[in-house]
Amino acid sequence: MARTRSLTLGPAARPVAIPEAFDWEPAASGTVTLPFHVRWSDPVVAYDMAVRADRLRVYEQVLREGTEADVEHYVDPEELAALFDELVLPPTVRRTWEEWFLRHDEARAEC
Repeated sequence: MARTRSLTLGPAARPVAIPEAFDWEPAASGTVTLPFHVRWSDPVVAYDMAVRADRLRVYEQVLREGTEADVEHYVDPEELAALFDELVLPPTVRRTWEEWFLRHDEARAEC
C-alpha cells in the first residue's frame, strides 16, 4: 500500500468538476445538507446558506468533492468570485478554478 500521495494517487489525481458556463443559477438556499458523495464524514451537518461561514464551508466541500451538477446546484458564481480568496482549497482545485475565472473574464471582455 502506498503511504504517500502522488499525482496518480490522492486528492491531486481527482478531476475537478467545473461547469463551462459562467451564468448558472444555483437552486440551493435556506438550510441544506450536502449529499454523501460530497460530505462523506459523520455526523450529517445542516448549513444555512444565509450565513457567510456556512456558505464558505459548503463551497469548499462542493468544489473539492462535488460533481458539476453539485457545483451548479450549491454554488453561486458571483458569490464564488467574492469569496474565492477565503476558501481553503487544495492547490489543484484552486488552480483549476483560477483558470476558469481567467477564461470567463476574457470571454466577458470580448462581449
